[in-house]
Amino acid sequence: MIVYHGSYTKITKIDLSKCEPRKDFGKGFYVTNIQAQAEIWAERIGKKYNQQGVVTEFIFYENAFIDGVYKVLRFDKYDEQWLDFVTSNRRLDSPIPAHDYDIVEGPIADDRISREIDNYISGKISREKFLNMLRREEATHQICFCTADSLLMLELKDKNSDIGYEISEIGESLLKELVIGQGIDEEQAADLFYSSNTFGKLADISTELYKKSWQEIYEMLKLEFSYLK
Repeated sequence: MIVYHGSYTKITKIDLSKCEPRKDFGKGFYVTNIQAQAEIWAERIGKKYNQQGVVTEFIFYENAFIDGVYKVLRFDKYDEQWLDFVTSNRRLDSPIPAHDYDIVEGPIADDRISREIDNYISGKISREKFLNMLRREEATHQICFCTADSLLMLELKDKNSDIGYEISEIGESLLKELVIGQGIDEEQAADLFYSSNTFGKLADISTELYKKSWQEIYEMLKLEFSYLK
């Protein structure tokens, strides 16, 4: 997945120590898969620093969501669980960090929602009123990388990373086929594929297997594991 980070400068190295605390999903490095959202943020923060805003593109390796290595929390929409989590991170009396997740994904609290969250925390509006307001909000998206280890799943997009992206795309297609076509759960599918000799050959750039279709790689995987249909 291609993701975007809007700032006043191009990001070449991520330093979590420079990230601000008490954000929606806690202290961490934030990206979005909505380019327009990143562009708006880049323009705003660029004006703040009297600079031209810059959007930096990254490749996010989505197997982080399913390989079981990282502790992940994902919100599909604004709901009570999202509200409780965001408020727990934003409260001034909350510890830093306020959670132990490596990666958190979900909707963003824009300026208006942020103000209403403050009103909710201070008791000025009810929980019911706030949730009713959220149901009318347009879709937004953000991913927060909260730990140094999680940043290994984020790579600056440039010419040298294109092959890694192709390998990741092949892997995602294979995992979906294992889950849907073979009836294997996501964690088992990830364990099978990433520990296979087939993946080892695919990850070895010198074999140039990344130039083949995922279907061809899948046939190699079936030859390796004869019990696959």
